[in-house]
Amino acid sequence: MEDLKRRLLKYKTVGKFLTDIRREFRKEDEESVKVVELQKLEQENKTMEEFVQKFKRAARGGRYKECFFIEEFKQGMNRATRKKLMEIEY
Repeated sequence: MEDLKRRLLKYKTVGKFLTDIRREFRKEDEESVKVVELQKLEQENKTMEEFVQKFKRAARGGRYKECFFIEEFKQGMNRATRKKLMEIEY
């Protein structure tokens, strides 16, 4: 409780406090939007090169583990490409 009081006392105005809160929540919102954007990406009839570029743009600035990116990338690939990749992996 004392830590919370100490952190709140650093604000000279309610406006500054609210601005910081909005900034923090905006960061979280941006991350959530990025996750959804990556999950919705699909290769469809694009070439793999086009899909890679689109995925890189969407992933830029994300703070996720590499395994998350790999799984989302694989899920976005079209079925034929994913099948070929699975055949190569085994």
